[in-house]
Amino acid sequence: MKNKLTKIVMSVTLSFSLLLGGTAAFTAKPAHATTTTEANRIISTAKRYLGTPYRFGASTSTTRYFDCSSFTKYLYKKQGIYLPRESKDQAKRGRYVGKSNLKKGDLVFFYKPIHHVGIYIGDGKIIHTYGKPGVMISSIRTGWWAKHYTTARRVS
Repeated sequence: MKNKLTKIVMSVTLSFSLLLGGTAAFTAKPAHATTTTEANRIISTAKRYLGTPYRFGASTSTTRYFDCSSFTKYLYKKQGIYLPRESKDQAKRGRYVGKSNLKKGDLVFFYKPIHHVGIYIGDGKIIHTYGKPGVMISSIRTGWWAKHYTTARRVS
């Protein structure tokens, strides 16, 4: 009797494990870091907006002006990568990347608490929007942006 009960319990456990494992395999979305091609497309598109005016709280449905997070949300969406509206929420996406390991396309965040985001474009520079002249390229290695750097994320 004990042997029979053990076989039933093991059989049910195995069946349940396979069911859950199989279901998870079919429904789980694969992890996806921004590829070099996607990053280059994002950066190329972003550069077309250099000089586009900054407006705090800008709508995500316009390209006449941007704020920092509407800019990143718009650009990544064009590559099929969906980001939350606010920079503090964008900073929770993807995986942490150390400053010394930044790659093109990584999101770079500033201030504590976080309330500014830019896109790393390589060579210690980001493209972002803030004040005048609007969308611009800045260095994160020196000056104000270096002092206020907080973290970076490789989005998925």
